[in-house]
Amino acid sequence: MFEFDQYLGFLAFLTILTIGFWLMIFLLTFVVPYWLGGALLERFQEIKAEKKAKREAL
Repeated sequence: MFEFDQYLGFLAFLTILTIGFWLMIFLLTFVVPYWLGGALLERFQEIKAEKKAKREAL
């Protein structure tokens, strides 16, 4: 069915596919929400600081 080098190529393909799958799961469930949450929190803090600066200038 498979020659030995074909078997090794198939195992390499499955390994790369599996690593890619788990990397995407990790990125979509942890890294992206962490990144977006941090960006939103920082933006809200900037808006709050701008409003405070406007209030103090008046």
